Amino acid sequence: MKSKALFLAVAIFALISAAASAQPQWKGTIVKEGEVTVVKNPKEPLYKTPVLELREKLSLGGAEAEGEYAFGRIRHVVIDDAGTIFILDSQASHVKVFDASGAYLRTIGRKGQGPGEIESPMTLSLNSSTGELAVHQASRRMSYFKTDGTFSRHLSFKEMWALRGRVDSKGNIYITEGILDEKDPRYETKMLGPDAALIALIAKSPAPTGGGRLDPFMAINYFIVDRADRLIYGYPKTYEIQFFGPAGPKLFKKIVKEYDPVPVTAEERAEQEKGVPPEMKIDFDFSKYHSAYYRFFASDTGHLFVQTWEKTKDGKSVHDIFDPEGRFIGRIPLKPSGLEVLKGKYYALEEDEDGYQTVKRYALTWTVK
Repeated sequence: MKSKALFLAVAIFALISAAASAQPQWKGTIVKEGEVTVVKNPKEPLYKTPVLELREKLSLGGAEAEGEYAFGRIRHVVIDDAGTIFILDSQASHVKVFDASGAYLRTIGRKGQGPGEIESPMTLSLNSSTGELAVHQASRRMSYFKTDGTFSRHLSFKEMWALRGRVDSKGNIYITEGILDEKDPRYETKMLGPDAALIALIAKSPAPTGGGRLDPFMAINYFIVDRADRLIYGYPKTYEIQFFGPAGPKLFKKIVKEYDPVPVTAEERAEQEKGVPPEMKIDFDFSKYHSAYYRFFASDTGHLFVQTWEKTKDGKSVHDIFDPEGRFIGRIPLKPSGLEVLKGKYYALEEDEDGYQTVKRYALTWTVK
């Protein structure tokens, strides 16, 4: 009896060991550099099989849309915790609001420069703690509205040329400012207080130079503010993404990844040259390769989705997926552009070959733990 029990114990241990060895092993490292956690990832993801599945559940806009469901040019989209969808239409200079079922609720703002009016809108943010929408505009101001459509106030950026602007739940504003310096043209990412007073300069990166020379494929910085009030910033000259906050602009984590650069094709160069009006003289200085990645979006669970320049045969963009620790766990092809993952739902702004845009919601199911 004892020998049989011993045999069973050995057999069970062998099965457990075999199952454990069958689990994929992440080949990266997590190290501390001072107070910053650096997650170093290899080229290959942890899982080679799909890590999630998507099923389309809702679509707003598109070629067949009419009335309140038709859009001019969608610039930005945000979603609140109840699933309400706020769509910024830059052509009409207003925000359309839809409930979680896709039913039209109201339109916020109108075109103009007066109180409650919007001019050249760029980005849209939602301050979840105050229930305010913030519309950042190229006219160097932020306009605030209650989610019921009531206008609150305008805030001027004065001399700051804010190209992008987002707010967090404390009302702080994050911007990328274009600095028009002949010797050092650059982008500066800054944190401002609710009154637009400067709190901190977070990062700098080069901007296109003057003199008629242009590289359409140069690396351009990008940032988001996630639902935990963390600023996630990247300058894709290299594959590195930085995490700041949430209690102030303090760097606490970096995700880095090995990658193979994607060459800029002759067709891509020709497309850029074709778009220049005949009267303009531009000396193009094309990069040989695309930047390390294009942009990214986050989930409320802490996952990060990074859009690369790799394309599938049907035109989808390959996205790298990182888990909350920063480990590279998988890849998925998606139609640009992903917006957010919230409460098990994936939201995207997609565009067809004719330029018609749709806001879509998908049910998302993780296939790995």
